[in-house]
Amino acid sequence: MRISHLRTRYDQGSLDEYKVGLEPFTLLEQWLYEAVKSKVKEPTAMVLSTIDENGKPASRVVLLKGIEAGRPVFFTNYLSNKGKQITQNQNVALLFFWPELERQLRIIGQASKLSGLESDAYFDSRPFESRVGAVVSPQSQVIDSRKYLEQKFEEMIKKSTSEAVDRPGHWGGYEVFINEVEFWQGRPGRLHDRIRFRLENDKWIRERLAP
Repeated sequence: MRISHLRTRYDQGSLDEYKVGLEPFTLLEQWLYEAVKSKVKEPTAMVLSTIDENGKPASRVVLLKGIEAGRPVFFTNYLSNKGKQITQNQNVALLFFWPELERQLRIIGQASKLSGLESDAYFDSRPFESRVGAVVSPQSQVIDSRKYLEQKFEEMIKKSTSEAVDRPGHWGGYEVFINEVEFWQGRPGRLHDRIRFRLENDKWIRERLAP
């Protein structure tokens, strides 16, 4: 299949390094706000990349659940592949792509677990069925069939006399301590704008990169 003929012209916006500020967090939150306000599909979806014990990268889409004190937050099963990989190597990369806004946002940092209280608070805010799903799914493990999952799910639904479901100890949140952020804005002629912030000796260095 040949797809080299596909072309998209990017002309919605621009980035001026002298107008984005001296640190990345203000623009980061502004871009997230604009993605949500613009009603792009799944504005909080981000690609999370981790590294396994053999040095091989692995990527998957997860959902951002907030930015606390400048640190992106997401939740998952600690025993999943990504959870095990983060335990072995805390270095992670995050990538947002909002094609409707012709923007990419790249983040590099280190992931650390949230406290149990913070994870409890978010878990309790989830819909009942989502809490049950988190409990019954042995995420990333090989299972015989979908029917196995559905049976486990229905069994727990029937056993629950109320909507109170406790967070399992192997499920919780991570926060990412950022040390590099790149903002990418599509421009005509493939002369895209790329502004990078990197942390050096506790100070943010702002740079323009060639597209």
